[in-house]
Amino acid sequence: MQNPPFTVSAAFVRGMLSGFGADSPQAGQWLRHAGIAPELFEQAAGRVTAEQYVALFSIVMTQTNDEGLGCFSRPLRQGSIGMAVRSALTAQTVASAVRRLCRALTLMQDDVQLDTIEDGQLVGVRIIVADARKPGPVFLHELLLRVLSRLTVWLHGGRMRPHGFDFPYARPAHAGEYARLFTGRVRFEQAHAAVWFPAAKLAAPMRRDDAALRTYLLQSPRNLVIPQRNDDATSERIRAYLQQVRPQWPDLAATAQALNMAMSTLQRHLASEGSSFQMVKDQLRRDLAIVRLNTSTVQLAVLAAELGFSDQAVFQRAFKSWTGSAPGTYRQRINQITASPAG
Repeated sequence: MQNPPFTVSAAFVRGMLSGFGADSPQAGQWLRHAGIAPELFEQAAGRVTAEQYVALFSIVMTQTNDEGLGCFSRPLRQGSIGMAVRSALTAQTVASAVRRLCRALTLMQDDVQLDTIEDGQLVGVRIIVADARKPGPVFLHELLLRVLSRLTVWLHGGRMRPHGFDFPYARPAHAGEYARLFTGRVRFEQAHAAVWFPAAKLAAPMRRDDAALRTYLLQSPRNLVIPQRNDDATSERIRAYLQQVRPQWPDLAATAQALNMAMSTLQRHLASEGSSFQMVKDQLRRDLAIVRLNTSTVQLAVLAAELGFSDQAVFQRAFKSWTGSAPGTYRQRINQITASPAG
């Protein structure tokens, strides 16, 4: 069964370029090379496909030779993260491996210190900014916590889930997007940025080796910047089911029955995840629409029917409310990018 598509808020695209300045001469070129219209980059509600986001990450990292994407006072040269992980492979336990990883990454730059802390039955991988008066851009913490969480999960074996994330700044305007990128409890205005795991999980013996690392690095940066699916989450189960049965778009009652859940139970689980059935359905339709507009020439009326809308006008209004652009305008910008020669 095909996995549901995933799209990324333009807020994270702007963050990716924040270390260089959005008005940097290279920024527009990088965006175009990744197939992203600069106009979309500027829209508060704009979104890009996961493939465009990963492509932009790779382009910026390669052309600047900086895995830190300009967020540190000196570049984190390509291969640095792999070298740091390799230093952890001979550890006896996952917890010991994570401590080695933190030490290695701390030695590779001057701006943050990484360490582990304990809080009851949890272990946190913590980021301490060297100069507390300069906490660094929001994206620095977003990027480091994604990398640290994904690497820790990989060192454990790939099935562990973070317990939660702490951020040292006020809730940002794009915090509604965090649920897909940072699973578990999310807290803002904390003393330090940190990702938390069950201590018992990190006590597991290390089983990763250099061959496994080489395979993992071949899949980078996608496996570091695109979130791991949480198949246990009710919202993800619903997305997967709706993706499987489309172009049918069953209602709440039919979906609950297909998932062998009472409607009240399904709604309660979704509420605990900060979601609702309509929200999950619309997010999937939004992501499908963005991917289809990027990768096909399907007529808008046909796409509206595929997504379960009564007519094209209703689809157009919905798409504009989701992304800030009408679908025709969105496609036109994509066509302009693909038609123009790369700079």
